[in-house]
Amino acid sequence: MVERSRYYLDFEKPIIELEQKITELEGLAKKEKLDFKEEIKILQSRLKNLKESIFANLTPWQRVQLARHPERPKPLQLASFIFEDFLLLHGDRLYGDDQAIIGGLAKIENEGIVFIGHQKGKSIKENLSRNFGMAHPEGYRKASRLMSLAEKFKKPVVTFIDTPGAYPGIQAEERGQAEAIAANLEKMARLETPILVIVTGEGGSGGALGIGVGDRILMLENAIYSVISPEGCAAILWKNQEKVEEAAEALRLTSQDLMKLGLIEEIIPEPLGGAHKDIEQTAINIKQAIIRNLSELKDLTLPELLEKRYEKYRRIGKFKRK
Repeated sequence: MVERSRYYLDFEKPIIELEQKITELEGLAKKEKLDFKEEIKILQSRLKNLKESIFANLTPWQRVQLARHPERPKPLQLASFIFEDFLLLHGDRLYGDDQAIIGGLAKIENEGIVFIGHQKGKSIKENLSRNFGMAHPEGYRKASRLMSLAEKFKKPVVTFIDTPGAYPGIQAEERGQAEAIAANLEKMARLETPILVIVTGEGGSGGALGIGVGDRILMLENAIYSVISPEGCAAILWKNQEKVEEAAEALRLTSQDLMKLGLIEEIIPEPLGGAHKDIEQTAINIKQAIIRNLSELKDLTLPELLEKRYEKYRRIGKFKRK
């Protein structure tokens, strides 16, 4: 179902103005009992063309804004449409339960999987409890525990990435943040079961990589994936936050850029206007991609799976000398 957003981005202003004109004309027609069907039809056609034009020519910074949209669907919301019999599991069995990373057992088309994802909040209160999707070490260790469970019972792992990065606070460092992420990288590189990674929103730095090593990496059309945020890049390179748009361009963080670079395997289309405009359709698109990719990965023998995963990451970073 297409929803009208309560929150608009700057580049959507021409769309808002035209939507308001249509609403006003519909209201006037109803109030005065006048026939404005043709005029409304013309405006709706113009609105459709305007949306298509704007969203077909988004800049990298505009895609960053869409990836961070407050109404963008979160992993738990998407999971409710995609998976059946979803059972959340909690805790790392060492320290506690980090709500910035969620995970558990689920089924898709009657096939069992283990699902792991970053989880931001919908409100300020929930964002505080989930630390804005920025995980602590216990979050990555919970993910590691779930991966071990998947390997033990020979179930594929599906991860949804949506985080600005791992939490950089002192307490996280004291509890071994870097070690927890590094341990996950090693574990996922060797995990003896298929791993499918999907970037649904922000894919920020090591925080994303902590559950981001997989046999295939997919991205939603307006998701982003980068070693640093545009703001962080602008602060380091130019010491000027006005350079964020330039930084976003230089980082090559969009799904389209990463597809060209060979760092991801597939771009999952979003509804016109972004994933938040039609969450159910977005979930359907993701579900179809999961079913198709897992089916192909399951056809590989374990040695083939691990060899292909190894080769995938060995190819990253190739360059040519002039």
